[in-house]
Amino acid sequence: MKNQHNQNLLLLTLATLLISTSGALGRFISMPTEIIIWWRSALGAVFLFIFCKIKKVDLKIQSNKDFTTVLISAIFLGAHWITYFYALKLSNVALGMLSLFTFPVITALIEPIFTKTKLNPIHILLALMVLLGIYILAPDFNFESTQIKGILCGLLSALFYAIRNLMLKKPASKYNGMSLMMYQTLFLTLILLPVLFIKDNSNITTQYPYVILLALVTTAIGHSLLISCFKHFSISTASIIGSSQPIFGIIIAFLFLNEIPTLNTFIGGALIIGTVVIESVRSRK
Repeated sequence: MKNQHNQNLLLLTLATLLISTSGALGRFISMPTEIIIWWRSALGAVFLFIFCKIKKVDLKIQSNKDFTTVLISAIFLGAHWITYFYALKLSNVALGMLSLFTFPVITALIEPIFTKTKLNPIHILLALMVLLGIYILAPDFNFESTQIKGILCGLLSALFYAIRNLMLKKPASKYNGMSLMMYQTLFLTLILLPVLFIKDNSNITTQYPYVILLALVTTAIGHSLLISCFKHFSISTASIIGSSQPIFGIIIAFLFLNEIPTLNTFIGGALIIGTVVIESVRSRK
């Protein structure tokens, strides 16, 4: 039993590492955000379909209710990806990822809406700590500042991500993670199809290796592993254990993009991740 738990924990950590590559890739890929997300979804759907066929995963959705849940959660996933990539492009990897990583506390705050449980007062305190961390992260509160716009996009992305994860909690208990992610990326491919006729897609000829990495490593493998872990951990706990994602992302950005975080980024980021650690310890009691 203990070995199984350690194995699940290892898979969750691996999923976190793979997903954290999205920060550097989202910042680096030189295409309109909506186009990046369309290619990410389309290629991700293809890779996931192949994986499902190789693994002989059952792709049948059992009810209309489940179909609707997966479809609506896919819309929230798309909104999360788009606002997150805007956050990365408007600010930098550190600010984009740290503002996104308010989602564990947002998840804990809104989880009672989805599970009909009572709100724990400790989550209000943690939310205030996160707000303080965001305040320290922000260089100033001039709403014309691209960094402020990036942080706000990151916060909005965190809300969308929390809602999507909570919506998938029940389906994740009875469907394979790869099949759920395959359907979500497929739905997003269809929903975002019009952007190919609106936005400039010409750069794909030079950017496709990085888009393939984003679709395969970050999306197909990373997110499928994460969804699979939902059946072994609560959404809040899974979010909390994955709190190392910004650390991985900032290290990757430093190594490949030469982005060096400021002192305020370290202090504000420490407060945000600190709330995650506190909730992690508290949730295990």
